[in-house]
Order: sequence, then C-alpha cells, then structure tokens
Amino acid sequence: MVEKNPERRSQKRITARVPVTIKTADGAVETTGHTRDLSSNGVFLYADAKIAAGSQLEIILLLPPEFTDGEKRWACCQASVARVENAADGGPMGVAATIQRFEFLPELPS
Repeated sequence: MVEKNPERRSQKRITARVPVTIKTADGAVETTGHTRDLSSNGVFLYADAKIAAGSQLEIILLLPPEFTDGEKRWACCQASVARVENAADGGPMGVAATIQRFEFLPELPS
C-alpha cells in the first residue's frame, strides 16, 4: 500500500487567483503574475519572468476577504522562494514562497 505524502503546511491554503507585482530584493527581477493559492505564511504564484529558488521577494497583492476580516486589502509581503516549477510551453513559471512578514498598505482615497 502506498502512503500519501503527509501535509507539511502549518496553515490552510485558500484557492485564490489574485494579481501580484513581484520584485526580487536585489532588484534584478521586477514582474507581474497571479496567485494560485495562499495562506498566512505561504503562497504559490505564477510569475511572468524567471525567479530563482532561494530568492528574496517583495510581493504586492490584494488580499481576499478571508485574510482581512471581510474586506479586500492591499498588502506587501516579504517572502523567500522555496521552490520553482519550470514553465511549460512558454507559460508562466510556478513559484512556491514562504511569507516571512507582511503589512497592510494604506488605502488611497478615491
């Protein structure tokens, strides 16, 4: 009998497709993409540019209501890339990252 891989995540992930802006800490890569799923301490996203495993990232995204007590809020996350999945057929690159910290961004008046 084959055992399933045990779940290693400490927080439940929410499936959410949210646009993101991504910048590496060294400024070498600045790109856009979207999330596949996220939790309070991790994110899987698809990036439009190549990002190396181990990179430190700044991710700007609009958090869904599940993370913000009922209202969407802009946030800036500092994260570390845990693994990458190469793009198939020229599509976006998959990036799994651990969120080290995040802060809500102030709302701009309309």
